[in-house]
Amino acid sequence: MIEKDILISNPTGLHARPASDFILEAKKYQSTVTIAKKGEPSVNGKSIMKILSLGIVQGDSVHLCVNGPDEAKCFAAIEQLLAKAKD
Repeated sequence: MIEKDILISNPTGLHARPASDFILEAKKYQSTVTIAKKGEPSVNGKSIMKILSLGIVQGDSVHLCVNGPDEAKCFAAIEQLLAKAKD
């Protein structure tokens, strides 16, 4: 299992487009992906509705957790996606 807190720097947070990119990336892997906003319960990182329900905005800290056979590749890809999300 790989987990880390990540600060969201995208000016629009994790709204529809970045959330969609997030789940499309997560679905490429077998590993389980969960994401949680600080102080909130974790949600399925492969569900657009669950991610949007968190209401993640710029400056929020999220806890990303990836667990499974390809967790290292999956985690690296999602972390990179969150770091460069600009729209």
